[in-house]
Amino acid sequence: MKEKIKAAVIGATGMVGQRFVTLLDGHPFFELSAVVASKRSAGVKYREAVEGRWKMKTPIPEMAAEMTVMDASDVDAVAAACDFVFCAVDMKKDEILALEETYAKAEIPVISNNSACRWVSDVPMVVPEINDSHLAVIESQKQRLGTKRGFIAVKPNCSIQSYVPLLTPLLKFGITKVVAATYQAISGAGKNFESWPEMIDNVIPYIGGEEEKSEREPLKIWGEVRGGVVVPAEAPLITTQCIRVPVTDGHTAAVFVSFENKPPKETIINEWRSFRGQPQLLELPSAPEHFITYFEEDNRPQIKIDREIYGGMGITAGRLREDTLFDYKFVGMSHNTLRGAAGGAVLIAELLYRQGYLD
Repeated sequence: MKEKIKAAVIGATGMVGQRFVTLLDGHPFFELSAVVASKRSAGVKYREAVEGRWKMKTPIPEMAAEMTVMDASDVDAVAAACDFVFCAVDMKKDEILALEETYAKAEIPVISNNSACRWVSDVPMVVPEINDSHLAVIESQKQRLGTKRGFIAVKPNCSIQSYVPLLTPLLKFGITKVVAATYQAISGAGKNFESWPEMIDNVIPYIGGEEEKSEREPLKIWGEVRGGVVVPAEAPLITTQCIRVPVTDGHTAAVFVSFENKPPKETIINEWRSFRGQPQLLELPSAPEHFITYFEEDNRPQIKIDREIYGGMGITAGRLREDTLFDYKFVGMSHNTLRGAAGGAVLIAELLYRQGYLD
C-alpha cells in the first residue's frame, strides 16, 4: 500500500479548520500530520485550543486531539511536518495572500478555502467536476513563484456551489441572464446558534462581499486557460442577492435563467442527472456518486433532509418550472461547510493527488 500524503491544516481551530480535521480522519489518501493556527493558539494541545468552541457534531478525532498546535508563521517547521497544506484562516486578504505564497515558495502546495488568491490569474479556482482543466495554469504559476513543487489552488465561494453546478451543463443552450437569491446558513460565517444568538428567529439581508463574489466567480470558473492564465468568461450576466437565514448548515438558491435557445424542461433535468466530471470518472473518495440530484416533489430540496446527500458533497435541485419574466426558475441547494468549504477543498486535493501534483 502506498504511503499516505501528509497534510497540515492551517487555521485548524476555526469552524472550517475543524471540518478539515474531521474529514482527514481515516482518509484513504491523506493523513493529518500537523494542526496549525495563530501564535495565540500555538504550543498547546489541539483539544485545549478548541475547548469550548468545538463546533462539529462528532468528537475531536483522537489523532488530532493530542497534537501540539503549530504556529502558522513558522513556515519552515510546518513545511518540515507535511507534504501539503489546507488553509482556512481568518486574516486580512493581503496577509492571507502573503502567507499562502510563502508556503508555496517553500515548496508546499496550498489548497485554500480563502478568497485572497481567487482572482490571481494563474491560480486555479476549481469545482472539480466543472473546470478541472484549469489546473493546467499551475505550471505557469510555478514559473512565476520560482518553485518546482509549490503552488496555490483555491476553492470558490461556498454560496455559488448551490447554483453554478446547475447552470454549467446548460451553458450549451446559450444562457443570457441569471438572477440568483441565496439563503445562507450561519455556519458560512463560522458560527452556530450558541455563538450567534442574534440569528435565532431572524433574517439578515446582507453578507459583506458575498454578492460581488457570487456574480464574478462563476465567470472565472466558466473561463478558459489561455496564455498561462485563466481568462474569465464574459457572459452570462449574473445578479445576486445574498441573505443570512437561521439555518445551521446548507445554502439554498432561488434561480431565474434565460436562454438564447430555450431547452425543454425534460432536457434540463436529463442534463442535470447525467452530469459527471473527473471526480466521478476517477471514483475519488469524496466524490458523490451523482453530482446533481433532481427532486420531482414540490417541497424538495429541503435543508434538513437533503443537505447530507452523498456525505454532504452532492448538489440538489428542484421546482424547475417556466417563468413569466425569464425562461425558467428553479431551486438549488448545497452543504456549505462540506461541498462549499472543507469537503470541496479535500476533493480538489484528491484530484491533484491523482493527477500527480502532490507527488
